[in-house]
Amino acid sequence: MTRLALHSRLIPGTEEAYELEHARVWPELITVMNQAGIHDWSIWRSGRDLFHLVECDDYEAAVAQLSQDPVDRRWQDHMSQFVESFAQNPEGLAGQSLRHVWTMTDQTT
Repeated sequence: MTRLALHSRLIPGTEEAYELEHARVWPELITVMNQAGIHDWSIWRSGRDLFHLVECDDYEAAVAQLSQDPVDRRWQDHMSQFVESFAQNPEGLAGQSLRHVWTMTDQTT
């Protein structure tokens, strides 16, 4: 299992609309995400900044699979009216994941 964090930024003025869109994400999107090996995806917002925590089997494989899925493509097209961009990180998985610094449960006393 892989756990990784992503950072994206909202287009100014779309904060409330973005949250409304996520009040109930399309059930068919959750199905295709599960089929791609994504077990959980959480999003936190601070102003226009979004921080995502993703738990999956293989993030790069999931992204590749979802990029070919019509449901995910429809969702991505729809969400492009709200999301300015995902931060890029050449060190991260799929060039996007944030650099992991510390996890409490990974540290032994």
